[in-house]
Amino acid sequence: MIKQKLSFLAAIIGLLAIMVIRSPSAKTAELAEIKQRGQLIVAVKDNVRPLGFNDEQGNLVGLEIDIARRLAEELLGSAEAVVLKPVTNQERLQTVLDEKVDIAIARVTATIPRTRIVDFSPYYYLDGTGLITNNKFIDNKENLAEAKIAVLYGSTTIAVIRNELPKAKLIGVKSYQEALNLLEKNKVTAFAGDRSILAGWIQQYPQYRLLPDRLSGEPLSVVMPKGIQYEDLRKQVREAIVRWRRSGWLQERIEYWGLP
Repeated sequence: MIKQKLSFLAAIIGLLAIMVIRSPSAKTAELAEIKQRGQLIVAVKDNVRPLGFNDEQGNLVGLEIDIARRLAEELLGSAEAVVLKPVTNQERLQTVLDEKVDIAIARVTATIPRTRIVDFSPYYYLDGTGLITNNKFIDNKENLAEAKIAVLYGSTTIAVIRNELPKAKLIGVKSYQEALNLLEKNKVTAFAGDRSILAGWIQQYPQYRLLPDRLSGEPLSVVMPKGIQYEDLRKQVREAIVRWRRSGWLQERIEYWGLP
C-alpha cells in the first residue's frame, strides 16, 4: 500500500516537473498562435459613439476601433488583420474568459474586483462622470447645486452625484432617450452620465453642452486573459499603450473623436 502511494506521488512529481520544463515555451504560445492565424480577434462595442459605432456607411469606427487596428498593425503587420466582434456589456469580460476573443476593447473600466478574473492594460482613456445640459445659463456643476438631474437607474453615477451635489434632486430614468425627453420638456436641468457617452450625445445633438467638470475617474483599459501562456501578448499590449501615450498618437485620436 505504501509502495503504491509512493509510486503515485512520484508520478505526480514527475508530471509537475514536465509542466515546469514546458512552461517557458508555453509563455509565448498564445501570441504565436495569433501570428500563425494571421488575425487578432477583438471584442468591441458597436453602439457607443465615439468609442465604437457604425458610421453612415455601416463601417465600425471610433477610438477603440482605431486602437484595435493599430494593435493588429503592430502585432501582425497590417491594420486589416483584425476581426472585430461586437459585444453587449454583459459579454465584454465573458468573451475573453471563454477564449472567444483574444482581447476586448469595449469600454471596460479597470476595477479591482475585475482584476481577479482578467488582466488590464494601462488605461487608454480616462473616463468619468460628467453632466450635459441645454440651459445656456449653466456653466459648471455649482450651477446645479439644487437642480433636477436625470440619472440612469442603478448606475454608479448616482453615488457620484449624491457626493458632489448632495442637495440636487435626482430623477431616475431607464434610458438615455428617456433622459433626452425630460431635458427637451425642461423637466430636468441636466443629465449625468459617462463623459465618453455624453461626448457622443452632443455630437448628435449639438444644442447640448458637456460641462467641464469631471466628477470621477474611470480608466478604460484593454481586457486581456490571465495565465502565464498569455504573458507575451499582455506585454506587447501594455508596451503599445505606453508608447502611444508618449508619441502623442493616443491623444491625437482622442481629440479626433471629440472626446473631452
